[in-house]
Amino acid sequence: MPAQFDRDKRRFDPTRRRLLQAASAMAAAALAAPLTSKLAVGQPRFSAYPFTLGVASGDPNGDGFVLWTRLAPDPLNGGGMPNDAVPLRWEVARDPRFLDVVKRGEAIAAPEFGHAVHVNVTGLDPDRWYYYRFIAGGEASPIGRSRTFPAFGAEKHRLRFAFASCQHFMQGYYTAYQAMMQDDLDLILHLGDYIYESNWGPKVRFHLPEPMTLEDYRNQHALYKSDPHLQAAHAWHPWGVTWDDHEVDNDYAGDQSEDRMAVDAFLKRRAAAYQAYYEHMPLRPSARPVGPAMTLYTTHVFGNLAGIVMLDNRQYRSDQACQGPERFGGQLVENCAERLDPARTMLGPQQERWAFQQLAGARMRWKVIGQQMLMAQLEQKRGEGEAWWSDGWDGYPAGRQRLLNHIAERKIENVVVIGGDIHSFWVTDLKKDFNDPASPTVASEFVGTSITSTGIPFEQINPLLPENPHVKFFESRERGYVLAEVTPAAWRSELRVVSTITEPNATARTLGAWVVEAGKPGPQRA
Repeated sequence: MPAQFDRDKRRFDPTRRRLLQAASAMAAAALAAPLTSKLAVGQPRFSAYPFTLGVASGDPNGDGFVLWTRLAPDPLNGGGMPNDAVPLRWEVARDPRFLDVVKRGEAIAAPEFGHAVHVNVTGLDPDRWYYYRFIAGGEASPIGRSRTFPAFGAEKHRLRFAFASCQHFMQGYYTAYQAMMQDDLDLILHLGDYIYESNWGPKVRFHLPEPMTLEDYRNQHALYKSDPHLQAAHAWHPWGVTWDDHEVDNDYAGDQSEDRMAVDAFLKRRAAAYQAYYEHMPLRPSARPVGPAMTLYTTHVFGNLAGIVMLDNRQYRSDQACQGPERFGGQLVENCAERLDPARTMLGPQQERWAFQQLAGARMRWKVIGQQMLMAQLEQKRGEGEAWWSDGWDGYPAGRQRLLNHIAERKIENVVVIGGDIHSFWVTDLKKDFNDPASPTVASEFVGTSITSTGIPFEQINPLLPENPHVKFFESRERGYVLAEVTPAAWRSELRVVSTITEPNATARTLGAWVVEAGKPGPQRA
């Protein structure tokens, strides 16, 4: 989303007590990487508690998951670690007291990767919960909890997960994650804008200046991970993640920055941002970036019930169409023939082919497309003429049409698209032809509002709904997330909202619920 607001320059000096409190919300992890640094000899000694950023797990499958942590005794000042590789131990147990340890090992926290570790744990029993922790230099991490998924093809009757996006640290507290801790979840999906590079909007909390270097991005991630509710959600559930623009730069498109930085300079910045993202997420070591390139798209399979195809809408896309002479990035465009060019792509040719293969070959009951944006068409001019937002799928209609045609022509049933980015709730029918209300609905869509980031103007968007009859619900005045429960017979989405983001604690309620019956695309009110 656009970020054309003033920049906050205030300084921040958190106390050790506050960082230790933030770190006490459970999690765990580790990394095995080729090292060029010197290996620390003997037990490492830390200037302060090293697990200030907590622990996390992610990318679960039928026999394991990834564990993550980062050693950072001084998290907002580059981490505060010496330039040595540090060994640490990890353990996975069936019980939270670690009386029944089933896996253990050693990982290396290397300075080349910010002393972050990613441990790919395998050989576990399918479809069960485990506990994990790290130990380094006589210090133990918070305890985390994760789970394996059911084995591929195994019969399963329920999946319960939440998806979230857009969590500007400065604009509020992460009370939505506090609510998720009560939701009995199997998984949390984050669909982008985990951090923000720029300062804009309401100033509820401190924010760092705009990052440009690897250390800058590391500090920004560390600031965001200081939130105790976010740490708790990471520690208590496995996560699946993808990014959007603000993890690097607002509205960037492939190798093009919003302010038209020289390509070489921008790719250097993108490389720094991608590495910091990898260093702070529970991603498999195979996802480690190479310069400004990182393969993030992947699939999560939950038995025979659901397959989640996670996409990357930023790294491979064409530039936005019909750029103005002075303003770049996303904007409303009219009479823009370039927008309709069939060569334009949101996903890039390779990822698009991969996504089509994943959907066509899936044997799971439900096929979920996890991506960053509102996919449904949104015509934004009342009356005569048309206007389209160039940074979203409306700026890439040929790519969207290829995807929807693929679903329709292959007769792929029970496809649900989930998204974020637009700081508002949307429930839509995904039509083969959005300009024909009688056209078949080929998939269902749910878009979640932001965790904290300011919503788009309700009064400006709501009058556009008659121009877009495939939109069944819209709300931008609330912050929260979407809770999804999937069974063989139906998909149910609850739009969950929190009472406040201006205070550290809040209550949550369900704004509305929608159901998609198996074999009948199109959400209906529950």
